[in-house]
Amino acid sequence: MAKIDEHDILKRLKDPRTKRRAFEEVVRGYSRQLYWQIHYMLHNHEDTDDVLQNTFVKAWKGVDSFKGDSEILTWLYRIAYNESVTFLKHKRQTVSIDSEDCNMEAAFVADEYFDGDETEELLMQAVSTLPAKQRQVFCMKYFEEKKYEEISSLVGTSIGALKASYHIAIEKIANFIKARQ
Repeated sequence: MAKIDEHDILKRLKDPRTKRRAFEEVVRGYSRQLYWQIHYMLHNHEDTDDVLQNTFVKAWKGVDSFKGDSEILTWLYRIAYNESVTFLKHKRQTVSIDSEDCNMEAAFVADEYFDGDETEELLMQAVSTLPAKQRQVFCMKYFEEKKYEEISSLVGTSIGALKASYHIAIEKIANFIKARQ
């Protein structure tokens, strides 16, 4: 889909006659990006789909209060991030630490939608061991090639803290890979 015209879509989201169709365009336009952002945090297709759906439900419920102070994608990323963190907190409370369901490393590779080679598999296993915040920063910087300024506006963290998180994530990933080779 072509890039969404922010001004036009905001105008149509505010108009009750065009709101539903405009929101459908937002869903079509941003689902893929949000899916992968959530998947980087959860490493499971079914959980990612659930959180993505929750993200859009929250966005739909809050669309009238969205003022347009940030880009729509930034707003959606924040909702998706918060929904992912809430999901992970809930999952931690309901799943034993020793449970198979808690092994994100194995869950990622077992995901039927993962089709990487051995090197990619090793990288994704390493990424899955990172804490949620480091994993998010690493994925946005490494896979999505976002600038620190953009990541900062998406997650509400200072650029300095993001750089530190990314650096620590790189070290942890390198150590993980060295230990496996």
